[in-house]
Amino acid sequence: MNLYDWLQIAAFCTVLVALTPLLGAYLTRVFDGQRTWLSPVLRPIEIVLYRVAGVDQKQEQHWVSYTIALLLFHVAGFLFLYLLLRLQALLPLNPAGQGPVAADLTFNTTMSFLTNTNWQNYGGESTMSYLSQMLGLTVQNYLSAASGIAISLALVRGFARASSHTVGNFWVDVTRATLYVLMPICVLLALFFVWQGMPQTLNPYVEATTLEGAKQTIAVGPVASQIAIKLLGTNGGGFFNANASHPLENPTALSNNMQMLAILMIGAALTNVFGRMVGNQRQGYAIFAAMGVLFLAGVVVCYGAESYGTQTLQSLGLSGGNMEGKEVRFGIVGSALFAVVTTAASCGAVNSMHDSFTALGGMIPLINMQLGEIVIGGVGAGLYGMLLFVILTIFLAGLMVGRTPEYVGKKIEAREVKMAMLAILVLPLMILGWTAIAVVYPPAVASIANPGPHGFSEVLYAFTSQTANNGSAFAGLTGNTPFYNVAGGIAMFVGRFWMIVPAMAIAGSLAAKKSVPASSGTFPTTGALFVGLLVGVILIVGGLTFFPALAVGPIVEHLAMLAGDLF
Repeated sequence: MNLYDWLQIAAFCTVLVALTPLLGAYLTRVFDGQRTWLSPVLRPIEIVLYRVAGVDQKQEQHWVSYTIALLLFHVAGFLFLYLLLRLQALLPLNPAGQGPVAADLTFNTTMSFLTNTNWQNYGGESTMSYLSQMLGLTVQNYLSAASGIAISLALVRGFARASSHTVGNFWVDVTRATLYVLMPICVLLALFFVWQGMPQTLNPYVEATTLEGAKQTIAVGPVASQIAIKLLGTNGGGFFNANASHPLENPTALSNNMQMLAILMIGAALTNVFGRMVGNQRQGYAIFAAMGVLFLAGVVVCYGAESYGTQTLQSLGLSGGNMEGKEVRFGIVGSALFAVVTTAASCGAVNSMHDSFTALGGMIPLINMQLGEIVIGGVGAGLYGMLLFVILTIFLAGLMVGRTPEYVGKKIEAREVKMAMLAILVLPLMILGWTAIAVVYPPAVASIANPGPHGFSEVLYAFTSQTANNGSAFAGLTGNTPFYNVAGGIAMFVGRFWMIVPAMAIAGSLAAKKSVPASSGTFPTTGALFVGLLVGVILIVGGLTFFPALAVGPIVEHLAMLAGDLF
């Protein structure tokens, strides 16, 4: 640890905090249908899109209609992407001659990009054609991110409206999220990345001759455009197999910091949108503060563990920390911060190999995901996931102090609590359920590369990442097998949509309720007490649920390391 590293962390956090209200104000204007500085250019395009699709932008939807529209939208996306990957050998823009993607891998990949997970059981440069990358994967990066934003907006409207039977229009929300938010920022990000040295071309792969005289193929392609949306949309699927540790996907220290900022900026700004829409920005600040406490705690532990290294390294006099699996360009602080950022959000992009982290350093990404990807979280998904915990916290606070559970003027009743718990229980169902099967099913056990607790952590991480729609991997696990492709695809589907449906039910229920003015019996939800209680509920729920699994994996591995045993 050194002062320079802490200043780097502080500078990153300062920029993120400063950007949050600015972007939040812009997002609020966009989704309220107000005029923005991009309206003269984009408004005519928006109107044309509505006319072509037959959408009446003034007609809002009941929560059931909104949810059905979202589900049908994703069914169409699944069929299109699945056929594209299976038929890519027959389609153009395939200069490397990539063949059709195997059926089980196609199912996993299609479900992955559909659910904003971008888990990759393949090497991008050795599996996907340019057309598959651009028309298939990149398009889904936009649409899955826009869908997450739409769901969060519907839930926010549930809190903000009174005696309403509608929560917005799904088609309008997705269009505006894509047209006014994701695309303009991604254009700027792509240009920035090209300036930093990232390729953006449709030319074939480059043949080079090394100093030893050997021939080497350097994969290139439309990289910058895909990387921009993989980060901003918290998708995480890299153009190259090495993801953000590849020098052409993350060329410089400046691009590394910009990538981390892009991952968190929309998720953080949506907390400000919440405060603005409910008419009290302090409510948004309280949610952002809870996220910030959990985020900073993760950074401190992960960076501290990686800076110290292991007992073995210390005994050898190597006090520079654990550099295994990390890029020299970014060092320990850049790698540890990136690991926490990408798992605090549901991104999954990586600039280092989490499998090579110390036991405690690797546990932090696991915990971030097991808490439900609410520590900033994915675009939209982080906010609606956090609001589920807010509902649970308000209910528990009401039980403890004997006050009626209320939040931003809405009474929290049995229906909302049941729906919130139903959504929260999705994570342990898929994570622990599939992990239990994988560690006893022989073909799944054969995929584990490392023995003991570390091997268990690899399996636990895989299903945690997929269920939480993150997409990062511990590596060391051969995931491209029929079992892991099918099981992972199911986990991603359940982890995404079995949380969305209860969240939408809550949105509809709250929107229909009358607003209750605050009284002396109303529990305050904008101060430090509420923030602390919310953080405590999140940690207790996550701790009680996943601590036994963590004890068998990274915790026992850390204790073994102290005794001199390595895995």
